[in-house]
Amino acid sequence: MLSVTTTSTRDVTSLDGLWRFAIGSRVGDEPWTARLDTPLEAAVPASYNDLFTDPEIRNHVGTAWYQRQVRIPRGWVGQRTVLRFGSVTHAAKVYADDRLVAEHTGGYLPFEADLTGVVEPGAEFRLTVAVDNRLTAETIPPGTVSVGQDGREKQSYLHDFYNYAGIARSVRLYSTPLRFIEDITVTTEVDGSAGLVDYRVDAGEGAVRVRAVDESGAVVAEAEGAQGSFRIEDVVLWRPGAAYLYDLVVELVDGGEVVDAYTQQFGVRTVEVRGAQFLINGEPFYFTGFGKHEDTVVRGKGHDQAHLVHDFQLMQWCGANSFRTAHYPYDEEVLDFADRHGIVVIDETAAVGLNLGVQGGLTGIGPQPTFSPETFGDATRAAHEQHLRELVARDKNHPSVVMWCIANEPASNEDGAREYFEPLVKLTRELDPTRPLTYAAVMFAHAGNDQIADLFDVLAINRYYGWYVFTGDLAAAEGVLEQDLRGWAQRFGKPVMMTEYGADTQPGLHSVWDAPWSEEYQSDFLAMNHRVFDRIPEFVGEHVWNFADFATGPGIHRVDGNKKGVFTRDRKPKSAAFALRRRWTGLDGRKPGQND
Repeated sequence: MLSVTTTSTRDVTSLDGLWRFAIGSRVGDEPWTARLDTPLEAAVPASYNDLFTDPEIRNHVGTAWYQRQVRIPRGWVGQRTVLRFGSVTHAAKVYADDRLVAEHTGGYLPFEADLTGVVEPGAEFRLTVAVDNRLTAETIPPGTVSVGQDGREKQSYLHDFYNYAGIARSVRLYSTPLRFIEDITVTTEVDGSAGLVDYRVDAGEGAVRVRAVDESGAVVAEAEGAQGSFRIEDVVLWRPGAAYLYDLVVELVDGGEVVDAYTQQFGVRTVEVRGAQFLINGEPFYFTGFGKHEDTVVRGKGHDQAHLVHDFQLMQWCGANSFRTAHYPYDEEVLDFADRHGIVVIDETAAVGLNLGVQGGLTGIGPQPTFSPETFGDATRAAHEQHLRELVARDKNHPSVVMWCIANEPASNEDGAREYFEPLVKLTRELDPTRPLTYAAVMFAHAGNDQIADLFDVLAINRYYGWYVFTGDLAAAEGVLEQDLRGWAQRFGKPVMMTEYGADTQPGLHSVWDAPWSEEYQSDFLAMNHRVFDRIPEFVGEHVWNFADFATGPGIHRVDGNKKGVFTRDRKPKSAAFALRRRWTGLDGRKPGQND
């Protein structure tokens, strides 16, 4: 699925702004058939939960309704008209006037509605969107819905971040010619000082020609045909911290006339796992950075350009060279920004919570086996497969994306895990054979009982010794952590990295002792982990949990959300941010100690 952009043959109109809004319990049975009867307006893009002071809206489970008037530009006569949603959490039905034009299940990824012939150019129509925030055993991420004594639905979910809902990303209307370029795939290799580029174009009837253009505007290679390859001599590689992007200008041609044109940016770089090393462009790479969340005050998971810029500035200030899209795909503009600024990305699916042992006891679901026909079975895996297809289709051309993470903290230690994940690994490798695969291993899974680690290329480990286990005892935590990580390295002989380690910290709380929740303890906790990492030769990276504090559901172990951020939710640094800056600044993708 190509990103939406203007070209010589395509136009784009933004539908962001204020839409009429109502929760389902306050409107009739078919609210799409007339003007939405509501005094409320909701911002798009944004989650709706924190926009209003009404607790019934914040805690609503079920369908909410968005509506606005839209006019198709009159100049689009003879063109396709397409409506594009960047994300609707978690399921959507889209109506043009009284007509259902699109349905999609799965938040965090885009979908489209072809309005060609439904609404004519120059005409106005009523656009209504039903947004369903319910999570079940057949969604990714999963959850359960029950009915309380008051007759209202109640949502339980298996992930430790707030279940924000709404139209969280931009909505755009765009045009294409009736014969158009549907998709572009670009992969790259390096041969000495040259870049080797393979491309495939899915397009309507007509001839295809392509040319590669460098950042100065010079044409450096040309080719013809819907599938082919070309060579870029004296190529400038895309490198971590030193991004360089080429434009692949693709034209669909008929009789010498350009029918459709699209420009796909790409970077020439290679990614490889060799032994216990992670290589980018043939050079060992050491990940420094964070697990993050799309989470800001008021907007919730709504995409915000100002926060995008500021967050990247703070990561670079810390010396971070990478991040993981925990625990779902982020907005396309985040990856575009990472491409342009040389930030490395581990791209993760929304498969968080496939583990009844972690949260099940808190939600009343467990104890049950995680993988079974009654819990997470064939229907769950089918949703997971579709999510993977959509993720790879959207993000396959981003040079910043160096690895797919297909799940966070699944019950990889339980029976049934291999039967569940082996087909998913096979599918992902078929969809994209060029990138390594990983998953983030939960505390309960260790080298002795994990059933799926051999299927993957990189061992990504989440550990909280010194916080949830050995709370306040960093000396004991250090010994157990080293034993644990060495066990993974010795059994599997693969690169090992830490994708989560952190301690909740109340900003402004200080102590001369190892007092959990203090800023000093967070810094000491991270330093203990770093000592262990530096002693393990197979170690290839460290992603702190978390970049910034974030909202969660209510719980006695959460005070105003998760406080493991090294920045507060409004992006003020805690002491740990300065400690990380001292460790990471100047590493340039090298493991600590390699600079000596």
